[in-house]
Amino acid sequence: MTPDFQTSLRIGGLALPSRFFLAPLAGYTNLPFRLVVRPLGGLGLATTDLVNARSLIEKRRQAFELIETRPDDRPLAVQIFGTVKEELCAAAQLLESIGVSIVDLNMGCPVHKVVRGGGGSAMMREADKTVALVHALVGSVKIPVTVKMRLGWDDANISAPFFAREFEQAGVTAITIHGRTRAQGFSGSVNRAGIRAVVEAVGRIPIIGNGDIRTVEDARTMFAETGCAAVGIGRGALLNPWIFQQCEAALVRGELVVTPGYIERINFMVSHYEMLQSFRGERVACIQFRKMSRWYGRALRISKATQHRLVMLKDAAGFYGLVAELRTMTPRPETPVKHQEPHIPMPSGPNEQW
Repeated sequence: MTPDFQTSLRIGGLALPSRFFLAPLAGYTNLPFRLVVRPLGGLGLATTDLVNARSLIEKRRQAFELIETRPDDRPLAVQIFGTVKEELCAAAQLLESIGVSIVDLNMGCPVHKVVRGGGGSAMMREADKTVALVHALVGSVKIPVTVKMRLGWDDANISAPFFAREFEQAGVTAITIHGRTRAQGFSGSVNRAGIRAVVEAVGRIPIIGNGDIRTVEDARTMFAETGCAAVGIGRGALLNPWIFQQCEAALVRGELVVTPGYIERINFMVSHYEMLQSFRGERVACIQFRKMSRWYGRALRISKATQHRLVMLKDAAGFYGLVAELRTMTPRPETPVKHQEPHIPMPSGPNEQW
């Protein structure tokens, strides 16, 4: 079952331009990246990196850098985490006062530094406390409140359908489901049947399916097998920032997918670097760009030696010199999508130690 793509999707009173969302990835989907992706088209909603509610109300510089935005970076959801009701409500009110479109509560992060304090996916282990907290959060602001969560703590505790029903009654306007448990971390495959169970558990609010969407066909499958109202795309957008435009063309208008060419990819990379530099300055832009360089290297299919130069980027002169060389090169043969994706460092060792 697929949604009626001709009907506008609404989250609360907010009408969204498409059903293809940019999911948050810490250190990657920041303001500079969002500002170069949006003009490509097809993006319905973007969400910031998760930010500590306490850091926001204490007005810490790093927290405000995470939620930095511009008028052309709309609609935007800010994702917050925490366990103290008063802090979460105060953070949501602050976000509402500065014009944020949506407040998104993170209940999905599995890493230890978030979970050990009771935040992220640990909230799925304390049902009564979490439901009461969400009731308070919804009542603290007029803008839409959404939730992102996993299927449950582990396979023996699949609690997402229960929480979805409770949150809908509390006034939550949409829920994003990452189709893995906390125990899975980022391993294994997304359980689309689990996401469908959440879709079937609610009456009216949209469920956003998230996880393992790297191509238009992956998005089509997520819609068809889960009945979700929208999809959240993270890593797939790093490798292919045109994926929102392609989904819009193929799934909404029934058009053939147009693959960006080699020079078009180089031009996008340059735009991204220049946007980083305009916000962060040359030194910090180079440092932050190094994280993305592996994705650009795979997308452009460059040699390991050239990739190493991107990873070791030190200044703008080095970047533009490398770009000039890339423009003269003949791209190498393309590899299947599943072999293109670079590794994103994830927690290792026993799950309990994350």
